[in-house]
Amino acid sequence: MALAEKLLIVMANTDPRNGEELGAPLFQASVAAAMGYDVEVICTATAGRLMKKGEAEALVVKQGSPKSVYEFIKDAHEAGVKFFCCSPNLDLFDMTKDDLIPECAGIVGGAYMIEEVMEGGCKVLSY
Repeated sequence: MALAEKLLIVMANTDPRNGEELGAPLFQASVAAAMGYDVEVICTATAGRLMKKGEAEALVVKQGSPKSVYEFIKDAHEAGVKFFCCSPNLDLFDMTKDDLIPECAGIVGGAYMIEEVMEGGCKVLSY
């Protein structure tokens, strides 16, 4: 059996209003990228807010932390992680493409995620 070279992290149940929920998926994405894996993070449902400019900057993983969630996203991006916003989030959160943070590689729909999971030879972590 061939080893997967891609990790798909789906942030669907992660609520940005609970900063402590955001640390693990972002940190694990960074670690996997540092290990040489192709890593994509798809932010959907409430987690889609993280792709909107200004949202992640106002959040912290732990109260009193000097590092914002946006800084964790930037670190992961610099390590090679690709972030995506799920297309329904644009309507859900009144966003346009111009509202997305520069670290967001693009907008994907449900078909993209399903195809990656079913045919892409990747492993999936869901938060």
